[in-house]
Parts: sequence; structure tokens; C-alpha cells
Amino acid sequence: MSSPEGSTVTFRRVPAGVRRRALREFARRLQAEVAGGRVFDCLITGDAALRRLNREFRGEDYATDVLSFGGQVDALPHLGDVAISWRRAREQAHEGGHSMEDEMRILMLHGVLHLLGMDHETDNGRMARAEKRWRARLGLPRP
Repeated sequence: MSSPEGSTVTFRRVPAGVRRRALREFARRLQAEVAGGRVFDCLITGDAALRRLNREFRGEDYATDVLSFGGQVDALPHLGDVAISWRRAREQAHEGGHSMEDEMRILMLHGVLHLLGMDHETDNGRMARAEKRWRARLGLPRP
């Protein structure tokens, strides 16, 4: 559930080197700059939870890096929910040569763009272009 002050980040486990406060501040920045002031909630959890959610809501039986739930662009004030696997974030950060915290920010942005109705599987690159622009604006590593 969203808090009165805005978007939230809930940690089922806090991975080493990840600053809770920094990710919460980033979520509020996404709320203000990307989501048009609409609140979203983010859960940082493990692969087992992402696999269960992916199976339950998408019919896909595997762990994934990020899932988004909601997607009602005109829903005020709550835009939806994002779930991130800290294990996937750690692996992808290593592969990308940046910090795990940056990878979690990238995944949070990706999830919010999905909540705004974008879908990289069907939009002929629209979401990829938006994500690239936002990464530059937000000072995130480029793909």
C-alpha cells in the first residue's frame, strides 16, 4: 500500500552495498519526474518470489528481474506496483559493469514505464527510446 508521503520501497532483504534511503529517494524522484506525481510501490525481494509472481500473474514459470502490476495510466493517485529480484539485479549489475544499486534503479525505471502503459514487446521500440532518454536524464548507466 502506498504511504501518504509518496512512493515506497519495501525490502524483504537488504543486499550488501545497497542504501535503502537512496533507493527510496530515487522512487520519489521517479514519481515526480516520470510518473507525473502518481504513486507506485516497489518490493525488493528474491528470485523465488519473482518466480511465484511471474507464474501466478503471467503464466511463466521462471524468475525474472522485474515485474509490474497495475498499468492504469489514469489511476490516481496509485499507479501500481513493481517487484524487483535483488539476485537478478546483482547478476545484471556485474554483467553491465555498474553497481547493484544502479541496476535496481534501472529496473525500477523499467517497471514504472510499464506501469505507464509502455510495452517493449509490442511497441516498435517506443519504450526502449523512452528508457534511454530517462536513463540519460536520471544519470543512470546506459545499456
